[in-house]
Amino acid sequence: MIIKTWKEIFTCIKQKPYYASLNKFLDEEYKTKTIYPPREDIFNAFKLTSTENLKVVILGQDPYSNPGQAMGLSFSVQDYVTLPPSLRNIYKEMESEFDFKMDYSSGNLTYLAKQGVLLLNPILTVEAHKPLSHKCKDYNAMFLDIISELNNMDKPIVFLLWGGNAKRYATLLTNDKHLVIMTAHPSPLSANQGGWFGSECFIKTNKFLKDNNVEPINWQNK
Repeated sequence: MIIKTWKEIFTCIKQKPYYASLNKFLDEEYKTKTIYPPREDIFNAFKLTSTENLKVVILGQDPYSNPGQAMGLSFSVQDYVTLPPSLRNIYKEMESEFDFKMDYSSGNLTYLAKQGVLLLNPILTVEAHKPLSHKCKDYNAMFLDIISELNNMDKPIVFLLWGGNAKRYATLLTNDKHLVIMTAHPSPLSANQGGWFGSECFIKTNKFLKDNNVEPINWQNK
């Protein structure tokens, strides 16, 4: 079983026309505006989770757009930053499923990334205080290439698709080695209407990994 490395995947991506166009756009944006995350952190998800270690993919949307939050991992925030409402609800669901306590003083999900959870935003950057400001065809084209590579991986992977935006990509996940779990989004507006709390998405993820002889994820952050 040969799994491509991110380096191999991005070598191909960098040859695509959209990649040069995207870089030109980002050069200008970072030069003239306040953009998150810091440019060196854009690809943190791929730096912290290798394709060899990959077990779970959690799709976000785009980075948090308030100061100090975004760090290149979907739903995660920098240390010492107040937890955003969606992340609080993620922690609450973890606590409910596993009957443990989370450390709400930290929203840094690096501990999950290092265990093989790819925390991936389809859009990797955002202008300060302007959600979805970097939504564009170039990011979409790159993400479609990335999701195609993920789908083709010859290993069991759990894809957690939370909310309508993430669920749109379910039709691209056709490999029967994988498990796709779709729930409501953990944001208060969505979660409080049902479909998030009690979804058992983390329990189901670990059961699938165990059933495929893969080490499950330790979701607790303390």
